[in-house]
Amino acid sequence: MNNLLKLIGRDNELFIQDIANYEKKLLDIVSSSSFLVLGGAGSIGQSVVKEIFKRNPLKLHVVDISENNMVELVRDIRSSMGYIDGDFKTFALDIGSVEYNALIESDGKYDYVLNLSALKHVRSEKDRFTLMRMIDVNVFNTDKTILQSIKNNTKRYFCVSTDKATNPVNMMGASKRIMEMFLMRRSLDIEISTARFANVAFSDGSLLHGFNQRIEKNQPIVAPSDIKRYFITSKESGELCLMSCIFGNNRDIFFPKLSKELHLMSFADIAATYLIDRGYEPYLCKDESEARLLSKSLPKEGKWPCFFSSSDTTGEKDFEEFYTGDEALNMDRFENLGVIKNEAIFNEELLNNFENKIRKLKTNLSWTKNDLVKQFIKLIPAFKHQETNKYLDSKM
Repeated sequence: MNNLLKLIGRDNELFIQDIANYEKKLLDIVSSSSFLVLGGAGSIGQSVVKEIFKRNPLKLHVVDISENNMVELVRDIRSSMGYIDGDFKTFALDIGSVEYNALIESDGKYDYVLNLSALKHVRSEKDRFTLMRMIDVNVFNTDKTILQSIKNNTKRYFCVSTDKATNPVNMMGASKRIMEMFLMRRSLDIEISTARFANVAFSDGSLLHGFNQRIEKNQPIVAPSDIKRYFITSKESGELCLMSCIFGNNRDIFFPKLSKELHLMSFADIAATYLIDRGYEPYLCKDESEARLLSKSLPKEGKWPCFFSSSDTTGEKDFEEFYTGDEALNMDRFENLGVIKNEAIFNEELLNNFENKIRKLKTNLSWTKNDLVKQFIKLIPAFKHQETNKYLDSKM
């Protein structure tokens, strides 16, 4: 953990004091409650499952579409924490499926439902088919599972959002902002809380996780030099979700407070620090071709080829933010957690029109990216979609 913290420019974990202040309440509530975690085998999902498991819940069921990740989650938990007295089960299911619906019909009684499933990559908008699936996963599956939770008298529904939902410039962030609007609508019938995230360092599929893969495969390190992000650890992501789920009031959005421990870092700076920590001197190359060529020889000399360049791909902000100037904040309740306070403000007609338009496009099996962008703008008039017609898949 200490090495990881140093890589992201920190000495201490973010939420130590908040967890210590609330640990007794957390233990009392978790140990007497039942939980369903959706998307529980992803990086954030696994961290949430571990935070719940170690506090001995009465029931903990985990659903994820990835069978392999689920197997590893169980192995990890059994090897590190062992067993609990309560009912712990995992299900390799797609939450949009009939089989998932059957599970909820047979055993849908949970005090808390936490939804960590998402298509999280900005690159998901590279084609119109993946983009439509992102809308399904991030918006419609979320709404479906909320309705099921309402039917089953769940106490609280938690769903993860993203810092990219704040003044979004890409379709992923905008889909999460729209998801937040759907949450506000359902908050009239069930208590809902959420969290806007920083980047989770070395989470599956992230650029930082890619650094590990490149080293393992003897390939060059590539990163944008002008993009800065906030980073939290996987453990901190689990703590953030659980704190919001258990202690958030209806419609609260939790986020990490900015402090000396949480600040913007560029991917290039982290890449250089990472290589030095691995015992290599970063060697800056003029382009991808040179970096690929030198990857065969430089590591033997204790150097690693890198290519750092400015970003020109669709939907990239050069910095991130957790809230807008119009949102009401409570910065006093917790040491290192901020809270956005929301009223149940939404436009029912616009939300219904969005659902109907998207479903009509799907029924026709024909849509363009521009069709979807237009529907997003109807819900988010200030959405400034940054389209460059270049995507991360066209780069190393």
